Amino acid sequence: MSFDVAQVRQDFPALSDGVAYFDGPGGSQVPRQVAEAVARTMTAGLANRGTVTAAERRAEDVVVGARSAVADLLGCDPRGVVFARSMTQATYDVSRALAREWRPGDEVVVTRLDHDSNIRPWVQAAERAGATVRWVGFDRETGELPVDAVRAELSDRTRLVAVTAASNVLGTRPDVPAIAAAAHEAGALVHVDGVHLTPHAPVDVAALGADFFACSPYKFLGPHHGVVAASPELLERLHPDKLVPSSDQVPERFELGTLPYELLAGTTSAVDYLAGLASDAADRRTRVLESMAAIERHEERLFARLLEGLRSVAGVRLYGDPARRTPTAYFTVAGRSNREVAEHLAAAGVNAPASHFYAIEASRWLGLGDDGAVRAGLAPYTNADDVERLLAGVAELAR
Repeated sequence: MSFDVAQVRQDFPALSDGVAYFDGPGGSQVPRQVAEAVARTMTAGLANRGTVTAAERRAEDVVVGARSAVADLLGCDPRGVVFARSMTQATYDVSRALAREWRPGDEVVVTRLDHDSNIRPWVQAAERAGATVRWVGFDRETGELPVDAVRAELSDRTRLVAVTAASNVLGTRPDVPAIAAAAHEAGALVHVDGVHLTPHAPVDVAALGADFFACSPYKFLGPHHGVVAASPELLERLHPDKLVPSSDQVPERFELGTLPYELLAGTTSAVDYLAGLASDAADRRTRVLESMAAIERHEERLFARLLEGLRSVAGVRLYGDPARRTPTAYFTVAGRSNREVAEHLAAAGVNAPASHFYAIEASRWLGLGDDGAVRAGLAPYTNADDVERLLAGVAELAR
């Protein structure tokens, strides 16, 4: 099978409004198959998970099915897939559980490239434990995060390294396996923010070296909630606060309250949808890998044109030029405020918002303060016409 963007676009009802959506990094549009899965689940008989009634069994099947789907997406053990309200909540939960083992003098490493959800939970947990926070900057010109810069902050007191798999503003894809190897050599755990990578490339948690890998289904065509994946053995070591009668089994001990069954059903549907975009292999994990590779090639071709076009417009400044990146452009237009650019594009039917997008440390490190810049991110449903419309809108404003 080959990737057919025209066919893909027919599955997204939102695209009928004629808007070119470049705001996927903040939340992708949703195919009708996912919406239908959510609706089916909400209109079927449901109950708390169990084995007696059909409604109980249906709820159980939804949860087990979602863990299996996410495991196939990420290449991890379904027994280590934890669901949460959001990636931010999941990271806070993990940080609090881990910090119980930290002592004064211990160290935590964070990077200025990261979204704040992979910074602040660790900084705040370290402060409460009396641990020291080590900050790693990135190259302001290229947007690269050098492995040596991370390695320089490691010591035998390092307890955790938090790093992004892809910057949600610059698209930078750090060498996570090398960073993880260095962290593990120092005896530290590695928490990887995979929110911005997962929609754009094949993911293999073990190959990345991630002890924890967090992502958000609503960034990869699914519903709004969060996921963190880890080995069941690692999760067994952690004991988060929970209610007395709630399960102490892994991963359930990390999932507070009743899970949102309809969202989990939508997540399974999203994984199945992605897996079928460019592969008809028998095994879902294989379909995921083949289809995500095809999506990556599709987005890379369009992104090359987007970068070429933006660089040709006088007054446009692009931030970051990493060697490996997701299809994400972060830019300003001379003489125009970020809001002016976003509003002008919106009036032309192009959604490319402006902000720091919670990558507040990266924005400040780049000299953009708390205002940030305009972000244009591609998605599987983006086509060449979308790119040309964005470029035309920016060129018109720059004149």
